[in-house]
Amino acid sequence: MQFKSYWHDTAPRFEKQSTAPLEGHYDVAVIGGGFTGLGAALQLAKAGAKVVVLEAGTVGSGASGRNGGHLNNGLAHSFISAKAELGVERAKALYRAFDDAVDTVERIVTEEAIDCNFRRAGKLKLASKPAHFEGIARNFEAVNREIDPDTALLTAADLKGEIGSSSFHGAILSKKSAMMHMGRYAVGLAEAAVRHGATIFENAAVTDRKVNGGRHELTTARGKLTADNVFLATGAYTPGIFSYFRRRIISVGSFIIATRPLSETEVAAAMPGNRTCVTSLNIGNYFRLAPDNRLIFGGRARFSATSDQRSDGKSGEILRAGLAEIFPHLAKVEIDYCWGGLVDMTKDRFPRAGYVDGLWYAMGYSGHGAQMATHMGMMIADAILGKADRNPVKDLAWPAVPGHFGKPWFLPLVGAYYKTLDRFQ
Repeated sequence: MQFKSYWHDTAPRFEKQSTAPLEGHYDVAVIGGGFTGLGAALQLAKAGAKVVVLEAGTVGSGASGRNGGHLNNGLAHSFISAKAELGVERAKALYRAFDDAVDTVERIVTEEAIDCNFRRAGKLKLASKPAHFEGIARNFEAVNREIDPDTALLTAADLKGEIGSSSFHGAILSKKSAMMHMGRYAVGLAEAAVRHGATIFENAAVTDRKVNGGRHELTTARGKLTADNVFLATGAYTPGIFSYFRRRIISVGSFIIATRPLSETEVAAAMPGNRTCVTSLNIGNYFRLAPDNRLIFGGRARFSATSDQRSDGKSGEILRAGLAEIFPHLAKVEIDYCWGGLVDMTKDRFPRAGYVDGLWYAMGYSGHGAQMATHMGMMIADAILGKADRNPVKDLAWPAVPGHFGKPWFLPLVGAYYKTLDRFQ
């Protein structure tokens, strides 16, 4: 078993990062080379802006290359609860933004000829308990009637042709959802941004920021530069110098395993519908087949803000047990990859994007951002360019998390709370 991201290990290297001295002045400096930052850079460069991407590691090395590979439309919340929290119009706007986000990724993949196995697969939100199916059915009625008729409610009997497991009591099928190879997309998106005129520096962590005469002065591990605008696209990997965001973003570990490639018989027995799947538990699982028929199986196995080989290994054992519970016939299948990464959560699990304290930003996707990140990055890029503001969460209140200054000490308590909910609800 390899303790590395399957997406990273099976993607080509990005070879177009700049080797020039890191210096000079730019219209926009984008901090973070994941989907958000790369999507913004592509949009800005196509509009003729002089844009630089400053990535602390390598492109896609954060959450963009450490996720489950789902591009799911719909909200992480129930649509009913989103309306109650956000109001009807904003809830609808946010729901449509997730739909549009999948369209955005598909359009970029087509226009830029990115080889990343993009496929409209549909998503199953699986009811882990009978009571959960009742809630899913109520949510389906609201979604299907008010915002997304391209959905279906499946009973437990309907699931027999979708998933080879008796663990579930029905599901909602969101037909617009998709999947792709995240590593290949990240590299392809970076190459597209460079092709249109963006400059990307890897291993260029930003260590200081000052504003002088209306210009931002950024110090990085590779040199200094100035910019008229700064776009922060760092999510769970936001450095400590940006304290406003550190107090509002909760970095939570998400962990994933990938099996050896499954045989056609094993695939037919486990995932005949070949869709993206997510369970309804608070501490649930998400899974799908990879392009080479590995089962990629993830979840919030442990409430931790640490992702290293020791932490990932512990989480991998928990995930193996979860896989065996859902798919008993795969209980002894070999695990080839085990990895983790940090997810940028907000307290209410709604994303945030906009402008504050002289910085543009988009983050807080709360485990639902593989599709939304590119889309949000491009929307904020348009706002920087002075185009129509399409941001569905503009001016949404974002209070700091009480007692939180960067390290989420409270995660074990949160995990215990959700485990209790899953046990009794």
